[in-house]
Amino acid sequence: MLATCKASSVSSKSKLRLTDGSQEFRPAFSVGFVSARHLDDRAERPQGYLTVYSATDRSEDGGLLYYAHSSYAIYTIDGRLFKRVENHLSATDETPEMVSLPIGSYIVEARSEKDGYVRRPVTINEGRGTILDLDLK
Repeated sequence: MLATCKASSVSSKSKLRLTDGSQEFRPAFSVGFVSARHLDDRAERPQGYLTVYSATDRSEDGGLLYYAHSSYAIYTIDGRLFKRVENHLSATDETPEMVSLPIGSYIVEARSEKDGYVRRPVTINEGRGTILDLDLK
């Protein structure tokens, strides 16, 4: 005899029951979704913003010259790579990218026009923007 079953809900506490009502059991698994928030605790921490004015790279498009900001790396205080930032959307984008970061202290490694590759400490505060201009003295 073939029996069919129906679910009373879709969670780990759901009970399945044969349509004749003779048996019920709990499945060994549950159906659900995992959001990115649960995978990355950074999403739950307060955020601030960072804009880095790094050295620019010259490019030409249709006879016009553009100066896109060069990419850079963000490290944790203990020296681990946290994030790489392209710092422009395209070769013709001359506006440095504003990135969202969890509050805290970091080291930015970027190329400056005057001093080549440099490392600079930055502190990110909740809800505030931090601007790092590598060639501003």
